[in-house]
Amino acid sequence: MNDKKIIGIDLGATNIRGALVSGSQVSEIKSKRIKSMGTEEDVLEDVFFVIDALKEKDLTAIGIGVPSVVDVEQGIVYDVQYIPSWKEVHLKKILQNRYQIPVFVNNDANCFALGEYYFGKGKGSDHMIGLAIGTGLGAGVIVNHHLYAGPNCGAGEFGMVDYLDHCYEYYACGQFFQNVYHVDGQAVFEKAKSGDPQARQWYAEMGGHLGNAIKMIMYTYDPSLIIMGGSVRFAYPYFQEKMWERIRTFAFTKSIDKLRIEISELENSGILGAAGLYYDHLKSTASL
Repeated sequence: MNDKKIIGIDLGATNIRGALVSGSQVSEIKSKRIKSMGTEEDVLEDVFFVIDALKEKDLTAIGIGVPSVVDVEQGIVYDVQYIPSWKEVHLKKILQNRYQIPVFVNNDANCFALGEYYFGKGKGSDHMIGLAIGTGLGAGVIVNHHLYAGPNCGAGEFGMVDYLDHCYEYYACGQFFQNVYHVDGQAVFEKAKSGDPQARQWYAEMGGHLGNAIKMIMYTYDPSLIIMGGSVRFAYPYFQEKMWERIRTFAFTKSIDKLRIEISELENSGILGAAGLYYDHLKSTASL
């Protein structure tokens, strides 16, 4: 990892956050509440505001993670979640024209995985999955030390795979409690912390579904490491036993023995991973 100055931007549903990343050094976080129901230009102005606040001399690149499908080569984002006006935004071209430096755009789950790979518990791993478990179930895939996004930025969308009468995301993330029992997930978490047996049972049930999802990931990518991020990770003690019970039914026992599952402790993984898009680009060009 080099010490060049990279701006990492994490565009969320309600806020945009960014920092200047140089090697392992991270500047003060700059943030702004976005006008999510505004026009395309309104939201772009919010992006410019944060980047302008971070811009310095000798800036090398900008990386930005967005909650959407991305044409990675062209840097076009489509149908951004919770920002209705962003149906098709040529974000890379817009930012490169404005700032005259390289810009890298990818989805937020891929940025989470890169953040862990370069700055968190994924350092040194050759094959890993960054599994983001919150209101959805998404992932970033690292194969042979590189992010693998797929030609349409669709790799890692494990939550959308058919499962039972819906898909994995319906059962194996924070939406499980609302979807199946029509109760608020945060309320269930608070009850589980206080020892409520019903809440603990619901978490165990969700953990079983998550274990099945992880088995599917193992059959697909055979990772040596899975790092869990997202809000649901804080409830890991309440679902880990049932989750591992399902994982241990995996057909290849040696794979189970070698698999590590870690809980993310990295702050600002989305920002760091957005900066990591530049580092991954350097690796890719160096291997050509």
